[in-house]
Amino acid sequence: MARAVPILSQAADQTARQAFWRPWLESHLPPGLPPKITGITERDGTLVVFADSPAWSARLRYALQELTPRIQAAQPDIKEVAVRVLPRPARPPARTL
Repeated sequence: MARAVPILSQAADQTARQAFWRPWLESHLPPGLPPKITGITERDGTLVVFADSPAWSARLRYALQELTPRIQAAQPDIKEVAVRVLPRPARPPARTL
């Protein structure tokens, strides 16, 4: 159980950071981009934003490149911003009767 406490603490910290970054990005990015974000995390001074496809990843990367100084002003610990692809899980097919 003692090992679970640091892991739970890290998970809660990541959840809090994502709760900060999602609304922040929604208010600073062009309207079509925030719905394409599938996840956000901070890792060792890097803000990693996940997009649902390679095409949206490229568009998001350019938009975030322009926002990097404002991101770093909002959170001085962020030294780099990266964009990765993380597709949304496929929905199971609808069942018919």
